[in-house]
Amino acid sequence: MARISPTLEGFRAAFRRPSLTFAEIAWRWTVGALAWALLFFWVIEYLGTLPVSNVDLALLSTRQPFLVGRALAHILRGSLNRATLAALFGAIAVSLLWIILASLGRAATVRALLDYFRRDVSSADSTETSEEPRRSRVLRSPIGLNFLRAALALAATLAFVGAAILMSLVSSSANPQPGLAFILFLLLAAVICIVWPALNWLLSLAAIFTVRDGEDALGAISAAVIFSQERSGPVAAVSTWTGLAHLAVFVGASTLASFPLAFLQIAPVRLVIAGVLLVTLGYVAVADWLYMARLAGYICIAEMPDALVSSAPSPAPPDGGRQFAPAPPAQTTIDRDEPILSDLPLSNLPAFAVET
Repeated sequence: MARISPTLEGFRAAFRRPSLTFAEIAWRWTVGALAWALLFFWVIEYLGTLPVSNVDLALLSTRQPFLVGRALAHILRGSLNRATLAALFGAIAVSLLWIILASLGRAATVRALLDYFRRDVSSADSTETSEEPRRSRVLRSPIGLNFLRAALALAATLAFVGAAILMSLVSSSANPQPGLAFILFLLLAAVICIVWPALNWLLSLAAIFTVRDGEDALGAISAAVIFSQERSGPVAAVSTWTGLAHLAVFVGASTLASFPLAFLQIAPVRLVIAGVLLVTLGYVAVADWLYMARLAGYICIAEMPDALVSSAPSPAPPDGGRQFAPAPPAQTTIDRDEPILSDLPLSNLPAFAVET
């Protein structure tokens, strides 16, 4: 039986279904554009509310770091609380919008990929039929999972802030130890950067089972853990190859973005910014396509039978393909019916057994 590569099947599905990538780009870029627009207007409104007195202008004109710092502290002190409150409300609004759009978009893309792979399996493996339990067609929106992902991002941000505060206590003004504080902060930041992406990946993987099996948030997380354990090899292969492809795309995009920046002194600034923005948008689009290929690879692993995904092909029989009957098992017990072991007298044995 031929073995199927989930990685190749994922890339093939992304090539054959470009509409799924466009749908992924649509909801992702909608949230991103709204977030950048809110940030832009927030900065403009915040700068417009800053009071700048003549004393502040005089301190800024001195160009002395200490005096400039005092002037900036006085300027930013006026409306910083209101700006922080506005940024908090804006972040909550964007998070709620992301949760809703991400739930709807993920449900649509996962359902389309499930139909794609189920059609291929039913057409390519029609000779092997097996009665499977009828699965529910009811789709539950993975809002709970996306809410947990948003809460996880907030927890990671607070963990970074807490690590910085903790390191400030390690290196105090009475006992300054900046080197030790920096090393400890790097260790805590490394732990956060490992735990956060791992849990976020698990929650994103659980969205497949929310749509596929109609599980709730906790049931989908449990199913994702079991799935990643039972199919650890194919899952690791899909994650590794798509991750390497993403890294290659990132390096290429960074190299392309450096070319417009090289002409910053001789070219118009707007043209340079437009070039960098174009390269950035292209990179984000390719990254979304790679994410869709990875998601398709996971769904391929979940939908394909174990014999097609995880089992190795059977080795060729020896001696040119000739099949031999298996050898009978070796006898490890004593046959009590043997005449030599019988407790009967020799007179009761047959004549040919007595003759020598």
